[in-house]
Amino acid sequence: MSGQVNCFPSSVGTTDGTTFTQPPTNVEALGQPDQASLLLEEFRARLANDGLCRPATHDAQASHDDATLMYAFYLDRRRFLRARRYDVAKAYKQFADTEAWRKQNDVDDLFKNFDRDEMESARRFYPRWTGRRDKCGLPIYVYRLASLDSSLRKELDMVSPERRYQRMYDIQHARVVLCEVMTRFVLPLCNHLPHDPPVPVSSVTTIIDLENVSLSNMWSLRTHLQQASTMATAHYPETLNTIAVVNCPSFFPTIWNWIKGWFDEGTRRKIHVLGKEPGALLQTLISNKDLPVVYGGELEWVFGDEPHLDSEALAVVNQMPKGPVTFEELEGTR
Repeated sequence: MSGQVNCFPSSVGTTDGTTFTQPPTNVEALGQPDQASLLLEEFRARLANDGLCRPATHDAQASHDDATLMYAFYLDRRRFLRARRYDVAKAYKQFADTEAWRKQNDVDDLFKNFDRDEMESARRFYPRWTGRRDKCGLPIYVYRLASLDSSLRKELDMVSPERRYQRMYDIQHARVVLCEVMTRFVLPLCNHLPHDPPVPVSSVTTIIDLENVSLSNMWSLRTHLQQASTMATAHYPETLNTIAVVNCPSFFPTIWNWIKGWFDEGTRRKIHVLGKEPGALLQTLISNKDLPVVYGGELEWVFGDEPHLDSEALAVVNQMPKGPVTFEELEGTR
């Protein structure tokens, strides 16, 4: 069983001339789970030797489980190894850099103590979970940039110049917390829910909506967007599965030339431009009942709404909790 999650048939084309396919990593392509296990052990041993990873003992759990180190075929996430195409040396460097970044920014404490109302307010500036999942069970996020531009401008215009820098700093902190919510709550919850194929849910499907976005909007948002994409690529690797860009303006090829450098090659391969009528293509990935009406589906949800959980999710959590939360699957609940 491969760990690759790809629900799009390879024959489905997009308006940018590509198809919804993702090339497998070298280990997956060769079908060598034993080699993958050996690479995981080599990776873990090197991290442990340098004090970056602590194995489990009788008195304490391991500092990082296989979920974090690798999305190996029967485990949770391959993240760092897959992000570096199973190159142990490169995966080690990215992991070490991320550990240093987390310590420098005190991410665990930030997540634990971040103000709930501040986090809920900051959701306006980042991709939002619809509460639904695609046909493979991956959570569906939507990012409507026109809403972001108006919300951010209004937010910053309401504060003094002296407070404006601090407000941007707060918004950037919220970005980290929201990424942590994705990896600590949304992905574990969706992994707990029934899904097919039965591989771990470790990434999200994202619809980026460019309707009513002008060239000046994109320029004004460039720093915000670049910082967000750089952080995700560097410190939350392999959490993006498919990115569908919809309602593209005529100048999109121009802006793509200057934003594509924000993403590594692997992420660029996951970005697909669908144009202004994306419904038919999105429906190959997302069931009608889980696709928002504005994109050709039946779900009454628009950007800014709270997650509209499906019946299976509601049976587990009753409602979407507020603030920084985690989802922990109790042993024996599957």
